[in-house]
Amino acid sequence: MATKVRHTLSLQDPIAKMKQMLSRSLTAARPLSHQLLTTRRPLPSFTQIRCLTQADIDDPGMNGGYINPPLEKRQFRDPYADWWDKQERRNFGEPLHEDYDINGMFSPHVYTHFTPRKGFFLLGCFVATVLGLCGVVRVYYPDRPSVRRGFEGGLDRELGGPGALLVSETLTLPYG
Repeated sequence: MATKVRHTLSLQDPIAKMKQMLSRSLTAARPLSHQLLTTRRPLPSFTQIRCLTQADIDDPGMNGGYINPPLEKRQFRDPYADWWDKQERRNFGEPLHEDYDINGMFSPHVYTHFTPRKGFFLLGCFVATVLGLCGVVRVYYPDRPSVRRGFEGGLDRELGGPGALLVSETLTLPYG
């Protein structure tokens, strides 16, 4: 009998079938708060204290005892000195800094031509000069060389208004 009812519902009305499915899904659903309370676990606490070992004391840079020379950009070395590698300004066997790729000749150069203070001063001088020149041009720019032309009664007649002379239809042009 149950299969017969289901079959008749599916043939009769699709809306009734959707209502039946919705009521089943609502009764099967559990509240979210109940689910959160049951799945909550205590968080582990990580309390690990790291102690220094003898290896850390013997090698504080942790680089295997490599002699790390002071940080110096190759840009600031004397370009006319007698270097083994003249392009990189480096001697043969000279220890490299661990950040050699950042401090080498092919890294971006440090801009030392102007200090920021002098740069802002020069920028301000440029802006003041341009604005001053605009002010001088505004004061001394000449007026129009002529006086505006005036028309009696406006431009109605000249532009084909109500008082304008009409052109006849039998007008023949000299070139046509």
